[in-house]
Amino acid sequence: MQAINDAMSLLSGKWKFHILGTLIEGNTLGFMDLLREIDGIGTKMLSKELQDLEMNNLVSRTVMNTKPITVEYSITEYGKTLSSLIDELAKWGTAYRKSVYSENKK
Repeated sequence: MQAINDAMSLLSGKWKFHILGTLIEGNTLGFMDLLREIDGIGTKMLSKELQDLEMNNLVSRTVMNTKPITVEYSITEYGKTLSSLIDELAKWGTAYRKSVYSENKK
């Protein structure tokens, strides 16, 4: 059960799966692109979650030599290993929503 605790502490919270899924789909995105793509997240929360994901080697951060400075985020090879998990979680969520919606319609 320690493995589940480790995974949950690493991926817990409302936004991490959104960020990882968005980067898996979009490959490399700037901070503002992520902010636009992830509905409802604020700048402080996005910044904090990206720092956590970077610290845990799931997301990489590249500072571009531009004026003004541009920062790009991308999914790491290790982060890509979560792709099938995120896909399955999304499928489960869709099926669950359908089952709850059809139950409430009866």
